[in-house]
Amino acid sequence: MDMQSIELRNLDAQDYQELKKSMKSAYLDMDEDYWDAASIKKLIKLFPEGQICVTVNGEVVGCALSIIVDYQKYGDNHTYKQITGSGTFKTHDDKGDVLYGIEIFVHPKYRGLRLARRLYEARKALCEKLNLKSIIAGGRIPNYQKFQNDLTPRQYIDKVKYKEIYDPTLSFQLSNDFHVRKILRNYLPEDNRSKGFATLIEWNNVYYEEISSVINQKTVVRIGLVQWQMRSYNNISELLKHAEYFIDAVSDYQSDFILFPELFNTPLMAEFNHMDAAKAMRELAKFTEPIVEAFSKFAVSYNVNIVAGSMPKVDNDHLYNVSYLFKRNGQMEESVKIHPTPSEISSWGMRGGDELKVFETDAGKIGILICYDVEFPELSRILASQDMQILFVPFLTDTQNGYNRVKFCAQARAVENECYVAIAGCVGNLPNVNNMDISYAQSAVFTPSDFGFPTNGIQSEATPNTEMIVIADVDLSILGELHEYGSVQNLKDRRTDLYGITFNGKKV
Repeated sequence: MDMQSIELRNLDAQDYQELKKSMKSAYLDMDEDYWDAASIKKLIKLFPEGQICVTVNGEVVGCALSIIVDYQKYGDNHTYKQITGSGTFKTHDDKGDVLYGIEIFVHPKYRGLRLARRLYEARKALCEKLNLKSIIAGGRIPNYQKFQNDLTPRQYIDKVKYKEIYDPTLSFQLSNDFHVRKILRNYLPEDNRSKGFATLIEWNNVYYEEISSVINQKTVVRIGLVQWQMRSYNNISELLKHAEYFIDAVSDYQSDFILFPELFNTPLMAEFNHMDAAKAMRELAKFTEPIVEAFSKFAVSYNVNIVAGSMPKVDNDHLYNVSYLFKRNGQMEESVKIHPTPSEISSWGMRGGDELKVFETDAGKIGILICYDVEFPELSRILASQDMQILFVPFLTDTQNGYNRVKFCAQARAVENECYVAIAGCVGNLPNVNNMDISYAQSAVFTPSDFGFPTNGIQSEATPNTEMIVIADVDLSILGELHEYGSVQNLKDRRTDLYGITFNGKKV
């Protein structure tokens, strides 16, 4: 054979005629049970990366076809028809956790070149690239027909494993680090050589990082709220010492999150009381960077995700009210208040942000809305459309009327978006700081209103106007049940044919 080149690449719909020739040669025992052009085209459109071919001198001589599945939906007792959706491939799920091999073959003429090994290695590389848990497939045992009268499928597989019997498919798979999970009956009923049996084989991705898995599997999440007493500090070190005390206390309860109030660092404005309010707030913003640095270290050392209330930040000479999320893995995210209150604008010259996003953490998908923002239902609905599970609302209110606006709106957001809402505020008086004289708060965790949740929609709440922490557990798993089986389904029943929401010109 005159060899020139071997190439591994993604399959193209135009390759079908060459592919068909190789299939017909590879499956002489399968009564022309080969793939049609429409199925190949559908697979390529659905998951182009998963369709791999090998060429020799430019001719397609083999391929490996795959889909991604959410494996727990099918389990180990499935058939080929079930896993492929009867050939529709509706079972493919971009968010699944397993790369499922639905086909692999090489033209018999080229089987001495170890091309199948290249296809297997390409699949493994794809599995690692996509951070999937494993590769699973149903494998034929074509030589079993020779031993069916003497050996059970289990005995046959055992002998192949110990190289007492050679099977062209299974022997190769075992040599490529696959293991047999179980024996499948009637996986491919038309496979006469395997007598309808198949091996459910698996290759485990040792580089798999269970970030997404942790998010999905973490069901009970513990939230700590800090109802922060406004008091005077001589310097930033005193404020950080006070903050660390609460972080330490909440982490002792193995909390996943700790929430601080909005503008909890405003006591540091006391030394700028001789300035007008706008200048004093910009001076306060100079403390934000060292506080951010300290909180980032606290999150890692105390192993807790910190939603650090909010602090002023100057960016391109504009003043913003910014909340910081410090993850316990060392990462940091920001959320800017979109709706400054009228007094924030008139007294401090605050500007509103223009971005909104859900943050993925190791304990669920969360959103952050700062105080006044929770009074605008469109924002939390946008976050809910991104699968937010917990909404954190740091707030700062002076009167009970102001607090009730935040409270009632936060409870409404929990109901209409079928999520948990945690709010935390400042309490007490701060007579030495202009515009910050009094604070009122009753921090709480709110729930949806349905079976499985408290009848009053309150998971836990603080004593009004008293410095304290609140610890509450929320179960993320029952949110999924609520979305599908709740007495009412606010998210699913929206009349999007009549109304909708756009954000930055994009419909959500």
